[in-house]
Amino acid sequence: MAGFTRSPPNDALMQLAERERSAGSKRLLDIGCGAGRNAVPLARLGWSAFGVDLSLAMLAAAAIRVRDERLESQLRLALAAMHGLPFADRSFDFIVAHGIWNLARSGSELRRALAEAARVARPRSALFVFTFSRNTLPAEAQPAPNESFVFTQFSGQPQCFLTAEQLVTELEAVGFAIDPSIPLRELNLPPPGALQTGGAPVIYEGVFRCTRG
Repeated sequence: MAGFTRSPPNDALMQLAERERSAGSKRLLDIGCGAGRNAVPLARLGWSAFGVDLSLAMLAAAAIRVRDERLESQLRLALAAMHGLPFADRSFDFIVAHGIWNLARSGSELRRALAEAARVARPRSALFVFTFSRNTLPAEAQPAPNESFVFTQFSGQPQCFLTAEQLVTELEAVGFAIDPSIPLRELNLPPPGALQTGGAPVIYEGVFRCTRG
């Protein structure tokens, strides 16, 4: 738990959040906020932030940080699943999905989670995505039965590993389009010809915009 509470925030996320906040955006949702690694610094930037997670232990750790930093008016926490967000339609200007959607155990669960994010997003709101890439796994790895991007080879548990095309397609289906001004990045990618031999997963990091009017 200590590692989660001391982990620094995602620098690319913080830079984007500062730009969005300066442009007038106010309400932010961190889906799968954990111990507040990103949510607490985002609240410090002045966002009216909400964090949801399914781990009571993580939420308790986040609550301690909120209390210690006197951010109760800026960051509120709730126990909720990524596919059952307890918020009204079109509630948020900025949505963070940092290391959460890859935990979906089926394609249908992931699609429900994406649809929920789209439901609570305001038109043109930003979506910051940080999720596992298919390039984490060997090319010969096969998905779980009846699935197209759910694999068990990485941790023994079903997790989502999407190609860039799959990620963009799934998000477009619910109303998010990639922000053309910010390239979709692939982090931890091995050099050409090298094998991914374990350790850190390959990650897609990108920004999308809600296209619904």
